[in-house]
Amino acid sequence: MAKRERVVRMSVEQPLWRALMGYRVLTMVYAVLLAVFGKDHLGQRPFERPWVAFAYLAFLAVWTLATLPKVRSAASCTKRFLGADLVVALTGIMLTPVADIHSQTFDGPTLPSIWTAGAVLAFAIKGGWRWAAFASTFVAAANIIQRGEPSRDTFHNVLLVWVASIAIGYVVEVARASERTLARALEIEAATRERERLARDIHDSVLQVLAMVQRRGTAIGGEAAELGRMAGEQEVALRTLVSSGLVPPTRVSEDAAEGAVVRTVDVDEESPGGDGSTCDLRALLAPHASSRTSLAEPGAPVVLPAEAARELAAAVGAALDNVRVHAGARAQAWILVEDEPGEVIVTVRDDGPGIPEGRLAQAEGEGRMGVALSIRGRLRDLGGTAEVISVPGQGTEVELKVPKAQVSRGKAGSAR
Repeated sequence: MAKRERVVRMSVEQPLWRALMGYRVLTMVYAVLLAVFGKDHLGQRPFERPWVAFAYLAFLAVWTLATLPKVRSAASCTKRFLGADLVVALTGIMLTPVADIHSQTFDGPTLPSIWTAGAVLAFAIKGGWRWAAFASTFVAAANIIQRGEPSRDTFHNVLLVWVASIAIGYVVEVARASERTLARALEIEAATRERERLARDIHDSVLQVLAMVQRRGTAIGGEAAELGRMAGEQEVALRTLVSSGLVPPTRVSEDAAEGAVVRTVDVDEESPGGDGSTCDLRALLAPHASSRTSLAEPGAPVVLPAEAARELAAAVGAALDNVRVHAGARAQAWILVEDEPGEVIVTVRDDGPGIPEGRLAQAEGEGRMGVALSIRGRLRDLGGTAEVISVPGQGTEVELKVPKAQVSRGKAGSAR
């Protein structure tokens, strides 16, 4: 099924980009008017070589108007454009003493004047404070070189631009982090509401029907009792699935240097893990829940790399198979999922007769490798451990541990 994607952008950056567009136009006009109507300290026109100044300012005006679409958003404001824009500003600064030799003696404005700050602000909005520091350092160096013998006012202005641009870049980074948090909160809220809606619908229809079939089948007896038992198992499995909120994720939040972006995607996925790099372990363990298998799990997603989650779920399935085969069809099993800071622990326990001492080693000697390969082998490939604890007459407990910073199967296999 083809993907249908709807993108909703939420960004406080957009007003900043619009303000930058206006700033560039206004400061370009200011630089031109300053060159045309300004007077130097002698009351003469400020440029000894006016053709140099006006040639540059004509280019600056064309450049500013032609590149307005480039500063409309972070997507259109590319690194190549930022570099070219900074070169235009630096060129104007360095051409100032060429157009007016007195500019090195008196603290007058440069050719681009305060338009230069717009080039630095574009770096700040696009890439944050580090990019702003990079651009403002070049502008500061160019101003100091252009002055020849910089005065205290020169250093003051240079420091002001440097600090202000870094501060704005830092504010932009904080705003992006806030937007990512907001996007994630909206994602969770939308998923929660959808889960509650599905839970209401399923509870009012399917679960009630399954519960009624179980009660009537048990009362009638015979083949109907078996049908009621199956309906009860499906009711438990469905109720576990609904209460866990395992709705396939359809909203993801990201930051593509454009503020937060919430994408709503409808996809046709064959498995809970989809084709992504991670998935929720609870989605893979939920089908194991039944009338004789209880599943206890955290309320929040247990996120693991997709391959690790599938292998861990397969090991749990192998442990439950051993319960059915060796503990009997009427044995009760429990699955406990623990999401620790550094690892995920899944414990499978049953109330069967237990495993006699030495039975596992004997089974391996006879070529029965269920525990050795299906459980311990899988966990070893994931960089984890599998411990089997059994006391005759008191059931069996299988504890599976997978570190979150687990080594991929390929690397583990090559290490062996």
